[in-house]
Amino acid sequence: MKAVILAAGEGTRMRPLTANLPKPLLPVAGKPFLLHTLEAVRQAGVREVTLLVGWQGHRIRERFGRGDAFGLTIDYAEQTERLGTAHAIGQLRHHVDGAFLSINGDVVVSGEALKDLVAHHGKVGGPVMALAEVADPRPFGVVETDDGRVTGLEEKPRTPKSKLINAGICIFDTDIFPLIDATPKSPRGEYEITDTIRSLIAKRDVHGFRLPGEWLDVGRPWDLLRANAALLKPLKGAVHGTVDGGASLVGGVLVEEGAHVRPGSLVEGPTIIGAGAEVGPNCYIRPSTSIGPRAKVGNACEVKNSILMAETHASHENYVGDSVLGERCNLGAGTKVANLRLDEANVRVMFRGAEVDTGLRKLGVIMGDDVKVGINASIDAGTIIGEGTFIGPGASVRGNVAPRSRVF
Repeated sequence: MKAVILAAGEGTRMRPLTANLPKPLLPVAGKPFLLHTLEAVRQAGVREVTLLVGWQGHRIRERFGRGDAFGLTIDYAEQTERLGTAHAIGQLRHHVDGAFLSINGDVVVSGEALKDLVAHHGKVGGPVMALAEVADPRPFGVVETDDGRVTGLEEKPRTPKSKLINAGICIFDTDIFPLIDATPKSPRGEYEITDTIRSLIAKRDVHGFRLPGEWLDVGRPWDLLRANAALLKPLKGAVHGTVDGGASLVGGVLVEEGAHVRPGSLVEGPTIIGAGAEVGPNCYIRPSTSIGPRAKVGNACEVKNSILMAETHASHENYVGDSVLGERCNLGAGTKVANLRLDEANVRVMFRGAEVDTGLRKLGVIMGDDVKVGINASIDAGTIIGEGTFIGPGASVRGNVAPRSRVF
Protein backbone atom coordinates (compact mmCIF):
# COMPACT_ATOMS: atom_id res chain seq x y z
CA MET A 1 0.00 0.00 0.00
CA LYS A 2 1.14 3.53 -0.80
CA ALA A 3 0.49 6.65 1.28
CA VAL A 4 -0.33 10.15 0.09
CA ILE A 5 0.09 13.15 2.40
CA LEU A 6 -1.73 16.38 1.59
CA ALA A 7 0.70 19.21 2.34
CA ALA A 8 -0.05 21.81 -0.32
CA GLY A 9 -1.86 24.49 1.68
CA GLU A 10 -0.51 27.99 2.24
CA GLY A 11 -1.05 27.69 6.00
CA THR A 12 -2.85 31.02 6.20
CA ARG A 13 -4.57 29.97 9.44
CA MET A 14 -1.13 29.49 11.00
CA ARG A 15 0.03 33.06 10.37
CA PRO A 16 2.26 34.70 11.46
CA LEU A 17 4.30 31.50 11.92
CA THR A 18 3.97 30.58 8.23
CA ALA A 19 4.82 33.99 6.80
CA ASN A 20 8.24 32.64 5.77
CA LEU A 21 8.09 28.91 6.43
CA PRO A 22 5.63 26.41 4.92
CA LYS A 23 3.42 24.78 7.53
CA PRO A 24 4.83 21.25 7.02
CA LEU A 25 8.27 22.55 8.06
CA LEU A 26 7.18 24.25 11.29
CA PRO A 27 9.25 22.73 14.11
CA VAL A 28 7.35 20.63 16.64
CA ALA A 29 9.09 18.49 19.26
CA GLY A 30 12.42 19.18 17.61
CA LYS A 31 11.47 18.14 14.05
CA PRO A 32 9.54 19.53 11.10
CA PHE A 33 5.87 18.74 11.62
CA LEU A 34 5.71 16.68 8.43
CA LEU A 35 8.59 14.47 9.55
CA HIS A 36 6.50 13.19 12.46
CA THR A 37 3.83 12.11 9.96
CA LEU A 38 6.38 10.42 7.71
CA GLU A 39 7.79 8.52 10.68
CA ALA A 40 4.29 7.37 11.65
CA VAL A 41 3.68 6.16 8.09
CA ARG A 42 6.94 4.21 8.14
CA GLN A 43 6.08 2.71 11.52
CA ALA A 44 2.77 1.55 10.03
CA GLY A 45 4.73 -0.50 7.50
CA VAL A 46 4.16 1.77 4.49
CA ARG A 47 7.31 2.62 2.56
CA GLU A 48 6.13 4.47 -0.58
CA VAL A 49 4.84 8.02 -0.06
CA THR A 50 3.69 10.79 -2.36
CA LEU A 51 3.75 14.30 -0.91
CA LEU A 52 1.29 16.74 -2.43
CA VAL A 53 2.98 20.14 -2.20
CA GLY A 54 2.08 23.66 -3.23
CA TRP A 55 3.21 26.93 -1.68
CA GLN A 56 7.00 26.84 -1.17
CA GLY A 57 6.94 23.23 -2.27
CA HIS A 58 10.58 23.47 -3.32
CA ARG A 59 11.59 23.83 0.33
CA ILE A 60 9.72 20.65 1.24
CA ARG A 61 11.40 18.82 -1.66
CA GLU A 62 14.80 20.07 -0.52
CA ARG A 63 14.16 18.99 3.07
CA PHE A 64 12.92 15.46 2.41
CA GLY A 65 14.40 14.62 -0.98
CA ARG A 66 13.74 11.10 -2.18
CA GLY A 67 13.21 9.84 1.36
CA ASP A 68 16.38 7.73 1.62
CA ALA A 69 17.36 9.31 4.95
CA PHE A 70 13.98 8.37 6.44
CA GLY A 71 13.69 4.79 5.22
CA LEU A 72 11.06 5.77 2.65
CA THR A 73 10.65 6.24 -1.08
CA ILE A 74 9.17 9.70 -1.59
CA ASP A 75 7.87 11.28 -4.76
CA TYR A 76 5.97 14.52 -5.24
CA ALA A 77 2.89 15.94 -6.88
CA GLU A 78 2.02 19.63 -7.07
CA GLN A 79 -1.31 21.32 -6.52
CA THR A 80 -0.96 24.71 -8.16
CA GLU A 81 -4.53 25.77 -7.36
CA ARG A 82 -5.98 24.91 -3.95
CA LEU A 83 -9.62 23.97 -4.47
CA GLY A 84 -10.44 21.71 -1.54
CA THR A 85 -9.51 18.29 -0.20
CA ALA A 86 -11.31 16.30 -2.92
CA HIS A 87 -9.46 18.30 -5.55
CA ALA A 88 -6.18 17.65 -3.72
CA ILE A 89 -6.70 13.88 -3.63
CA GLY A 90 -7.71 13.98 -7.28
CA GLN A 91 -4.26 15.35 -8.17
CA LEU A 92 -2.74 12.06 -6.98
CA ARG A 93 -4.55 9.63 -9.28
CA HIS A 94 -1.43 8.92 -11.34
CA HIS A 95 0.63 8.16 -8.22
CA VAL A 96 -1.44 5.22 -6.91
CA ASP A 97 -2.51 1.96 -8.50
CA GLY A 98 -4.65 0.36 -5.80
CA ALA A 99 -5.74 0.97 -2.24
CA PHE A 100 -3.91 3.95 -0.74
CA LEU A 101 -3.63 5.66 2.62
CA SER A 102 -4.58 9.36 2.48
CA ILE A 103 -3.50 11.63 5.35
CA ASN A 104 -4.18 15.31 5.83
CA GLY A 105 -0.91 17.08 6.47
CA ASP A 106 -2.14 18.86 9.60
CA VAL A 107 -3.02 15.97 11.92
CA VAL A 108 -1.02 14.29 14.68
CA VAL A 109 -1.43 10.51 14.77
CA SER A 110 0.80 7.72 16.02
CA GLY A 111 2.41 5.04 13.92
CA GLU A 112 0.66 2.41 16.02
CA ALA A 113 -2.72 3.92 15.17
CA LEU A 114 -1.93 3.96 11.45
CA LYS A 115 -0.72 0.38 11.64
CA ASP A 116 -4.02 -0.68 13.24
CA LEU A 117 -5.93 1.25 10.56
CA VAL A 118 -4.08 -0.55 7.76
CA ALA A 119 -4.73 -3.89 9.49
CA HIS A 120 -8.45 -3.08 9.76
CA HIS A 121 -8.54 -2.32 6.05
CA GLY A 122 -7.05 -5.77 5.45
CA LYS A 123 -9.92 -7.32 7.41
CA VAL A 124 -12.84 -5.44 5.86
CA GLY A 125 -11.42 -5.20 2.34
CA GLY A 126 -12.97 -1.84 1.47
CA PRO A 127 -12.60 1.88 2.06
CA VAL A 128 -12.01 2.90 5.67
CA MET A 129 -12.43 6.29 7.34
CA ALA A 130 -10.45 6.98 10.52
CA LEU A 131 -12.63 8.42 13.27
CA ALA A 132 -11.78 10.46 16.35
CA GLU A 133 -14.00 11.53 19.23
CA VAL A 134 -13.80 15.19 20.24
CA ALA A 135 -15.55 17.29 22.86
CA ASP A 136 -16.84 19.85 20.33
CA PRO A 137 -17.37 18.31 16.88
CA ARG A 138 -18.96 21.39 15.30
CA PRO A 139 -15.81 22.58 13.44
CA PHE A 140 -15.34 19.15 11.81
CA GLY A 141 -17.03 16.65 9.54
CA VAL A 142 -19.34 14.76 11.93
CA VAL A 143 -19.80 11.04 11.29
CA GLU A 144 -22.67 8.68 12.02
CA THR A 145 -22.02 4.95 12.11
CA ASP A 146 -24.00 1.73 12.28
CA ASP A 147 -22.38 -1.62 13.01
CA GLY A 148 -18.96 -0.33 12.00
CA ARG A 149 -20.11 1.28 8.77
CA VAL A 150 -20.25 5.00 8.07
CA THR A 151 -23.88 5.92 7.39
CA GLY A 152 -23.77 9.70 7.51
CA LEU A 153 -21.32 12.57 7.21
CA GLU A 154 -22.13 16.23 7.77
CA GLU A 155 -19.64 19.07 7.50
CA LYS A 156 -19.54 21.56 10.40
CA PRO A 157 -23.12 21.05 11.62
CA ARG A 158 -24.67 23.46 14.11
CA THR A 159 -26.27 20.53 15.93
CA PRO A 160 -23.96 17.50 15.65
CA LYS A 161 -25.54 14.04 15.73
CA SER A 162 -22.46 12.48 17.31
CA LYS A 163 -19.05 13.35 18.73
CA LEU A 164 -17.27 11.21 16.15
CA ILE A 165 -15.51 13.12 13.39
CA ASN A 166 -13.65 12.43 10.19
CA ALA A 167 -10.03 12.41 11.40
CA GLY A 168 -8.62 13.40 8.00
CA ILE A 169 -7.16 9.92 7.41
CA CYS A 170 -8.76 7.44 5.00
CA ILE A 171 -7.91 4.39 2.99
CA PHE A 172 -9.46 4.71 -0.47
CA ASP A 173 -9.43 2.62 -3.63
CA THR A 174 -8.97 4.06 -7.09
CA ASP A 175 -12.75 4.13 -7.56
CA ILE A 176 -12.71 7.35 -5.53
CA PHE A 177 -11.35 9.31 -8.52
CA PRO A 178 -14.44 9.13 -10.79
CA LEU A 179 -16.50 10.24 -7.80
CA ILE A 180 -14.14 13.17 -7.24
CA ASP A 181 -14.58 14.14 -10.89
CA ALA A 182 -18.35 14.15 -10.37
CA THR A 183 -18.21 16.19 -7.15
CA PRO A 184 -19.64 19.70 -7.62
CA LYS A 185 -18.14 22.81 -6.09
CA SER A 186 -19.46 23.68 -2.66
CA PRO A 187 -20.91 27.13 -1.85
CA ARG A 188 -17.46 28.21 -0.69
CA GLY A 189 -16.00 27.34 -4.10
CA GLU A 190 -14.16 24.13 -3.18
CA TYR A 191 -14.49 20.45 -3.98
CA GLU A 192 -15.27 18.91 -0.60
CA ILE A 193 -14.17 15.38 0.21
CA THR A 194 -17.25 15.19 2.44
CA ASP A 195 -19.45 15.34 -0.66
CA THR A 196 -17.32 12.74 -2.43
CA ILE A 197 -17.49 10.34 0.51
CA ARG A 198 -21.28 10.69 0.62
CA SER A 199 -21.34 9.55 -3.01
CA LEU A 200 -19.05 6.66 -2.09
CA ILE A 201 -21.36 5.62 0.77
CA ALA A 202 -24.24 5.43 -1.71
CA LYS A 203 -22.29 2.95 -3.83
CA ARG A 204 -20.50 0.71 -1.33
CA ASP A 205 -19.76 0.17 2.34
CA VAL A 206 -17.41 2.68 3.92
CA HIS A 207 -16.07 1.31 7.18
CA GLY A 208 -15.31 3.45 10.21
CA PHE A 209 -12.27 2.85 12.41
CA ARG A 210 -11.93 4.57 15.79
CA LEU A 211 -8.30 5.63 16.13
CA PRO A 212 -6.59 4.42 19.30
CA GLY A 213 -4.49 6.86 21.28
CA GLU A 214 -4.19 10.59 20.76
CA TRP A 215 -5.30 12.43 17.64
CA LEU A 216 -4.89 16.17 17.14
CA ASP A 217 -5.89 18.62 14.44
CA VAL A 218 -3.25 21.33 14.09
CA GLY A 219 -5.05 24.12 12.32
CA ARG A 220 -4.25 27.20 14.38
CA PRO A 221 -1.01 28.52 15.84
CA TRP A 222 -1.73 27.58 19.45
CA ASP A 223 -2.50 24.00 18.37
CA LEU A 224 1.26 23.61 17.92
CA LEU A 225 1.60 23.64 21.71
CA ARG A 226 -0.77 20.68 22.05
CA ALA A 227 1.09 18.85 19.30
CA ASN A 228 4.46 19.66 20.83
CA ALA A 229 3.43 18.32 24.24
CA ALA A 230 1.90 15.16 22.74
CA LEU A 231 4.89 14.38 20.54
CA LEU A 232 7.39 15.02 23.34
CA LYS A 233 5.74 12.56 25.75
CA PRO A 234 7.74 9.48 24.67
CA LEU A 235 11.06 11.40 24.50
CA LYS A 236 14.08 9.51 25.82
CA GLY A 237 16.78 11.60 27.42
CA ALA A 238 20.27 11.72 25.92
CA VAL A 239 23.23 14.09 25.96
CA HIS A 240 25.07 14.66 22.67
CA GLY A 241 26.25 18.16 23.59
CA THR A 242 27.81 19.60 26.75
CA VAL A 243 26.25 19.75 30.21
CA ASP A 244 28.40 21.58 32.74
CA GLY A 245 28.77 20.58 36.37
CA GLY A 246 26.17 22.33 38.49
CA ALA A 247 23.48 21.92 35.82
CA SER A 248 20.64 19.46 36.43
CA LEU A 249 18.64 17.47 33.89
CA VAL A 250 15.50 15.82 35.24
CA GLY A 251 13.46 13.32 33.20
CA GLY A 252 13.60 12.98 29.43
CA VAL A 253 15.90 15.78 28.26
CA LEU A 254 17.55 15.54 24.84
CA VAL A 255 20.63 17.74 24.46
CA GLU A 256 21.53 17.70 20.79
CA GLU A 257 24.98 17.95 19.25
CA GLY A 258 26.75 21.24 19.91
CA ALA A 259 24.21 22.37 22.52
CA HIS A 260 25.55 23.70 25.83
CA VAL A 261 23.80 23.65 29.23
CA ARG A 262 25.65 25.95 31.63
CA PRO A 263 25.96 25.82 35.45
CA GLY A 264 22.95 26.55 37.60
CA SER A 265 20.45 25.49 34.95
CA LEU A 266 17.55 23.18 35.83
CA VAL A 267 15.98 21.47 32.81
CA GLU A 268 12.92 19.27 33.29
CA GLY A 269 11.77 16.88 30.61
CA PRO A 270 10.33 16.15 28.26
CA THR A 271 12.42 18.89 26.68
CA ILE A 272 14.59 19.18 23.58
CA ILE A 273 17.59 21.51 23.44
CA GLY A 274 18.44 21.84 19.77
CA ALA A 275 21.79 21.63 18.04
CA GLY A 276 24.06 24.53 18.93
CA ALA A 277 21.62 26.03 21.44
CA GLU A 278 22.75 27.61 24.71
CA VAL A 279 20.92 27.24 28.00
CA GLY A 280 21.93 29.06 31.17
CA PRO A 281 23.56 29.90 33.37
CA ASN A 282 21.00 29.91 36.18
CA CYS A 283 17.82 29.34 34.18
CA TYR A 284 14.79 27.09 34.54
CA ILE A 285 13.41 25.11 31.59
CA ARG A 286 10.12 23.42 32.42
CA PRO A 287 8.49 20.42 30.69
CA SER A 288 7.13 20.27 27.13
CA THR A 289 9.61 22.80 25.79
CA SER A 290 11.43 22.71 22.45
CA ILE A 291 14.43 25.01 22.11
CA GLY A 292 15.49 25.29 18.49
CA PRO A 293 18.92 25.17 16.88
CA ARG A 294 21.26 27.98 17.91
CA ALA A 295 18.62 29.47 20.21
CA LYS A 296 19.54 30.85 23.63
CA VAL A 297 17.84 30.89 27.03
CA GLY A 298 20.10 32.77 29.41
CA ASN A 299 20.59 34.01 32.94
CA ALA A 300 17.58 34.08 35.29
CA CYS A 301 15.14 33.10 32.55
CA GLU A 302 12.23 30.68 32.85
CA VAL A 303 10.63 28.93 29.87
CA LYS A 304 7.68 26.56 30.16
CA ASN A 305 5.63 24.53 27.65
CA SER A 306 6.88 26.57 24.70
CA ILE A 307 8.50 26.37 21.29
CA LEU A 308 11.47 28.65 20.62
CA MET A 309 12.48 28.34 16.99
CA ALA A 310 15.96 28.60 15.49
CA GLU A 311 18.23 31.45 16.60
CA THR A 312 15.68 33.00 18.96
CA HIS A 313 17.11 34.52 22.14
CA ALA A 314 15.62 35.02 25.59
CA SER A 315 18.86 35.94 27.27
CA HIS A 316 18.25 37.87 30.49
CA GLU A 317 15.53 37.76 33.14
CA ASN A 318 12.72 36.70 30.81
CA TYR A 319 9.61 34.63 31.48
CA VAL A 320 8.09 32.77 28.52
CA GLY A 321 5.19 30.42 29.16
CA ASP A 322 2.84 28.51 26.82
CA SER A 323 4.15 30.39 23.79
CA VAL A 324 5.45 29.92 20.27
CA LEU A 325 8.30 32.21 19.20
CA GLY A 326 9.36 32.20 15.55
CA GLU A 327 12.88 32.28 14.16
CA ARG A 328 15.47 34.97 14.99
CA CYS A 329 13.38 36.71 17.67
CA ASN A 330 15.04 38.53 20.56
CA LEU A 331 13.55 39.39 23.94
CA GLY A 332 15.22 42.31 25.71
CA ALA A 333 16.23 41.99 29.34
CA GLY A 334 13.26 41.85 31.70
CA THR A 335 10.64 41.11 29.04
CA LYS A 336 7.78 39.07 30.48
CA VAL A 337 5.07 37.09 28.71
CA ALA A 338 1.79 36.67 30.61
CA ASN A 339 0.03 33.35 30.02
CA LEU A 340 -2.94 33.40 32.42
CA ARG A 341 -5.93 35.69 32.65
CA LEU A 342 -6.60 37.16 36.09
CA ASP A 343 -10.04 35.51 36.11
CA GLU A 344 -8.38 32.21 35.02
CA ALA A 345 -10.92 31.75 32.20
CA ASN A 346 -9.88 30.30 28.85
CA VAL A 347 -7.69 32.64 26.83
CA ARG A 348 -9.53 34.20 23.90
CA VAL A 349 -7.80 35.70 20.88
CA MET A 350 -8.78 37.76 17.86
CA PHE A 351 -8.30 35.33 15.00
CA ARG A 352 -9.18 35.98 11.36
CA GLY A 353 -11.48 38.82 12.34
CA ALA A 354 -13.39 37.06 15.12
CA GLU A 355 -12.87 36.47 18.82
CA VAL A 356 -12.04 32.80 19.37
CA ASP A 357 -11.92 30.70 22.53
CA THR A 358 -8.63 28.81 22.27
CA GLY A 359 -9.79 26.18 24.74
CA LEU A 360 -6.59 26.84 26.68
CA ARG A 361 -6.50 28.16 30.21
CA LYS A 362 -2.90 29.19 29.64
CA LEU A 363 -1.60 30.77 26.43
CA GLY A 364 1.17 33.34 26.13
CA VAL A 365 2.28 34.83 22.83
CA ILE A 366 2.32 33.66 19.22
CA MET A 367 5.26 35.55 17.73
CA GLY A 368 6.29 35.62 14.08
CA ASP A 369 9.86 35.62 12.80
CA ASP A 370 12.35 38.46 13.36
CA VAL A 371 10.48 40.19 16.19
CA LYS A 372 12.65 42.39 18.42
CA VAL A 373 11.44 43.30 21.91
CA GLY A 374 12.98 46.03 24.06
CA ILE A 375 13.86 45.76 27.74
CA ASN A 376 11.12 45.45 30.36
CA ALA A 377 8.32 45.00 27.85
CA SER A 378 5.12 43.19 28.88
CA ILE A 379 3.19 40.90 26.53
CA ASP A 380 -0.34 40.00 27.60
CA ALA A 381 -1.88 36.52 27.44
CA GLY A 382 -3.17 35.52 24.00
CA THR A 383 -1.22 38.16 22.06
CA ILE A 384 -0.34 37.52 18.40
CA ILE A 385 2.62 39.52 17.03
CA GLY A 386 3.31 39.61 13.30
CA GLU A 387 6.71 39.03 11.79
CA GLY A 388 9.33 41.77 11.65
CA THR A 389 7.76 43.83 14.46
CA PHE A 390 9.67 46.04 16.91
CA ILE A 391 8.32 46.33 20.46
CA GLY A 392 9.91 49.28 22.25
CA PRO A 393 11.38 49.34 25.78
CA GLY A 394 8.77 49.23 28.52
CA ALA A 395 5.90 48.75 26.07
CA SER A 396 2.77 46.82 27.05
CA VAL A 397 1.36 44.75 24.21
CA ARG A 398 -1.93 42.89 23.86
CA GLY A 399 -4.27 41.69 21.12
CA ASN A 400 -3.06 41.43 17.53
CA VAL A 401 -0.03 43.33 16.25
CA ALA A 402 0.27 43.55 12.46
CA PRO A 403 3.48 42.45 10.71
CA ARG A 404 6.36 44.94 10.64
CA SER A 405 4.72 47.20 13.22
CA ARG A 406 6.49 49.58 15.60
CA VAL A 407 5.05 49.63 19.12
CA PHE A 408 6.29 52.16 21.69
